[in-house]
Amino acid sequence: MTRARRLTVLGAAAALAGSLVAVPAAAGTAASARPAADRDGATTATPEKTPVAVGHGGAVSSVDPDASAAGIAVLRKGGNAVDAAVATAAALGVTEPYSAGIGGGGYFVSYDARTRTVRTLDGRETAPRSTGKDLFLENGKPLPFEDAVTSGLSVGTPGTAATWDTALRKWGSRSLRQVLRPAQRLAAGGFTVDETFRRQTADNEARFRDFPATARLYLPGGKLPVVGSTLKNPDLARTYGELANRGVGALYDGALARDIVRTVRTPPVRTGSPRTVRPGDLTAGDLRAYRVLSQAPTRTGYRGLDVYGMAPSSSGGTSVAEALNILEKSDLSRLSEKQFLHRYIEAARIAFADRGRWVGDPAQEDVPTKGLTSQRFADARACLIHDDKALTSPLAPGDPRHPARCAAAGRAAPTTYEGENTTHLTVADKWGNVVAYTLTIEQTGGSGIVVPHRGFLLNNELTDFSFAPASPSVHDPNLPGPGKRPRSSMSPTIVLRHGRPVVALGSPGGATIITTVLQTLVNHLDRGMPLVDAIAAPRASQRNAALTELEPGLWNSPVRRQLEALGHAFKENPEIGAATGVQRLPDGRWLAAAEKVRRGGGSARVVHRS
Repeated sequence: MTRARRLTVLGAAAALAGSLVAVPAAAGTAASARPAADRDGATTATPEKTPVAVGHGGAVSSVDPDASAAGIAVLRKGGNAVDAAVATAAALGVTEPYSAGIGGGGYFVSYDARTRTVRTLDGRETAPRSTGKDLFLENGKPLPFEDAVTSGLSVGTPGTAATWDTALRKWGSRSLRQVLRPAQRLAAGGFTVDETFRRQTADNEARFRDFPATARLYLPGGKLPVVGSTLKNPDLARTYGELANRGVGALYDGALARDIVRTVRTPPVRTGSPRTVRPGDLTAGDLRAYRVLSQAPTRTGYRGLDVYGMAPSSSGGTSVAEALNILEKSDLSRLSEKQFLHRYIEAARIAFADRGRWVGDPAQEDVPTKGLTSQRFADARACLIHDDKALTSPLAPGDPRHPARCAAAGRAAPTTYEGENTTHLTVADKWGNVVAYTLTIEQTGGSGIVVPHRGFLLNNELTDFSFAPASPSVHDPNLPGPGKRPRSSMSPTIVLRHGRPVVALGSPGGATIITTVLQTLVNHLDRGMPLVDAIAAPRASQRNAALTELEPGLWNSPVRRQLEALGHAFKENPEIGAATGVQRLPDGRWLAAAEKVRRGGGSARVVHRS
């Protein structure tokens, strides 16, 4: 979750802060003003956070103002979108440590303006090569989820640092040393704690206290961090320095790698703790064997646009594409809110039924990606939707290999749980390159285990595997396996028209990421909402479950009763996702957009404001 704070390090304001478009208070900015430099270097009072900014020279949108400032600093010094994305992500590892960091992984989607192509990196964590389907079973029964999370069992081989290195070597223009510098300074100098950070720490306090390295970092003096205090992370600053000097190979083969393996295999629990912390089986060989995967994106046509996303091991690209294909034959712009939400909910329900049956790690599962993203399959599934009656969940999957109208390819199985804390950033540069990058350590605080003297939390990504099949009679492609990547819902998305960028976006939120990206896209592309309003609109999330989740804006709306009359059933969710995006305007300017309110509001910045 994002935190409003004053940037305390990163150097002079003029070198770091892009000028922002002023947004009226009614737009929902979430932080107080602080001095910043305009394009001429003069000091002005601008919001620390703003949900929308328009201008030239590039744009960055993230959940955090310090991170967006780091990205803008790189763009202002001539770096490209890939350089700025890595700088932004590294800063998020400092200021959003419970959501992302070098102890985790993610998915990197990049558009190259010169070749007009989209390319992707799968930096998802992998299970140890010794892993079997029984990873989270004891005496034949699944472990309690919380016991699995706070353990070495849940830790996958981290992919984030390797993703940064691969992206910079392939497509960047700056060295790792250069782009890590802002985050390194931020870790050394610290950031200002706010109420959200304190609350997140309080939510994790009991388990943080059971790990001395975690407690020293996040419970200074044995207490919760005080709102307004400065939290420094000198260990992480040194770790970033080691990566800058030696390269990311230090994390995969060297002293840092040995520290990670030791921490996973012998979790450093405080003496006298009553908590049972199960060890994991990660080895030095697992770290040395880790590889980021360069692969083709998913692609589907939608109303004359090309929508690119992340292919499996993520289910984001296939699920967003399938739902869009289902909706394409409906004129969503002319529908009432009830009709629009009904069809959107049903398209999401169908897409989740199909992803649960078919999507897993393609290195170990036969994933019919082309079929899932085909219009033929979507048309065969769309016939299930009726305007006068809601479908019921769990819905049985279809067969994308042999599409048949309204046919099922097996028994229905419910969607398994997926943690909801992640982060997303979107970047564009003056040359027209774009990056949409979603990264995570899984749930808030990851495994809860900080690597001693290294300053970062280890992930709990392996709990994204199914602990056991949701239904014994239905094949589950997301069971654990040796070296396997757990299925993800991360959905970094880039939309092109005739090979040129239109919009790029993504969101955190576990399985709700897919519905957040889908709803934001149709709000913007079909319903005509400005991007910042499409992001801010109240959300619904249906994931092949008995109940569709609604944010308060829809829960308290008359449309809920209208949908219930069709057979929909709902439960309230106070907050779904936290999207960021960038849009290329017709005159060549960039618009950066972020949340107005969710997670404290996001930080949209441009290099030179209009």
